[in-house]
Formats: sequence, C-alpha cells, structure tokens
Amino acid sequence: MTRKLLEISANSLASALAAQAGGADRVELCENLREGGTTPSYGTLAVARDRLRIPLYVLIRPRGGDFLYDENDLAVMRADVETCVRLGCDGVVIGALDADGAVDAGVCAELIAAAGSLGVTFHRAFDAARDRAAALEAVIALGCERILTSGGAVDAEQGADHIAALVAQAAGRIALMAGAGVTAHNIAALAQRAQVGELHASAKAPRVSAMRYRNDGLAGLSPDWVQSDADIVRALAQALRA
Repeated sequence: MTRKLLEISANSLASALAAQAGGADRVELCENLREGGTTPSYGTLAVARDRLRIPLYVLIRPRGGDFLYDENDLAVMRADVETCVRLGCDGVVIGALDADGAVDAGVCAELIAAAGSLGVTFHRAFDAARDRAAALEAVIALGCERILTSGGAVDAEQGADHIAALVAQAAGRIALMAGAGVTAHNIAALAQRAQVGELHASAKAPRVSAMRYRNDGLAGLSPDWVQSDADIVRALAQALRA
C-alpha cells in the first residue's frame, strides 16, 4: 500500500517547525491564513529553509481576494518564485484564473518557467474555476505535480465525491490533494472516499499572548494568534496512517 502524505499549511516559522515535529511530510509555507494565505516574508522563508528537514513548498500569492492578476501582481509573484529558487526551496504553490474563471495558462506558465526544477502545486484557485473538469486538463497541460482542492465545496469532506471524480478523470496524470476542513477525525475516511494519497491541513490552534497589559480598545489588533500545533499534526499523521 502506498504511504499517504500529510502536508501542513504553516502560517509562520513556528508553525513550520511544529509541522516537522509532529510528523508532517511536507510544509506549505504561507502567511495570512484568514485571507486564504499569501506569500511569506523573505526572513520567514530563509530561516524556514535553514531549519526544516522536510520538503518546503511556498505559497506564491501576492494578496487576498480573487486570482485574477495584472502585470504588477505577476512581477511580484515572479520575483517571489525566483527568491524560492535562490533559497533552495523544494517547490512553489501557484494558481491564476482569467476573468471568465478559466485557468490563466499564460500567467501560470511564466511562474512555472521561473521555478525551473522546483516542484509546482496548483492551489485552490482551482476551486474557484468555472469548469473544474476543463481546469484539470489545463493544469495537467501546464505540467504541475498536483492540485490542492476541496472539490469546489466549502470543505473537502463535502467535496469528497467530486474530488474522487477528478481523480478518476486525471487517471494518474497528476496528483489530487484534498484540503480544507481536514481534521484527525475525518482524515482517514476522507482519503478513502476522495481516493487521494495526499492530504492538506493547517492543524492550527490558538495561542494566547503573554502580554500582561492589553489595550482592549484596539479593534482588530488582538495580541492573540493561531499557529500549527505539533500535537494536532501528530494526531493527523497517526489517523491518516492507522
């Protein structure tokens, strides 16, 4: 039986290290999970690359919102991909759509070319595509390794049957990785139902600030945060491989 892989969406260096400590197979490094993830800072990238011993993929997304990018966005993304190459990252995570909801092959091809020999995952822009069956063929034609998807649903559990249909359509030409709402309670059943060998989760938990003084009048500036938790990662890994 092929070993199933667990990727953790890590929103900081601490999250990436927790993913590694908990037994994750790969890290997708990002920031701003509440925005769906954006590209992490250079410092986060550099230190994570130095300290991680598991594969490091980096989310290339210059902002929250849609996946329709102009020339300025593309210039930023290209520069970020080039940074990943220089730092020795293992892969990048990209995705772009045109205004009609089709895969923007031109933008994606430029980023893939900049990535050179790095691996490439197509992110959940796929779930925002108008026709996911057509989008699957477009991503395969681009030469990506895998697609991260919830099957176009709010979470992968609800989209599991559609993911399984995409797996059947792909017929081994590309990997499908199920993500969104993946927990230790549903990961094993989800892997079986969606027929996937790769699962993606954030494994996040709240962290309470050690600040003794708090100005509670600063709306939107809570001192607390979330990050991936090694125990949650470990529980995910154990449930997936049980």
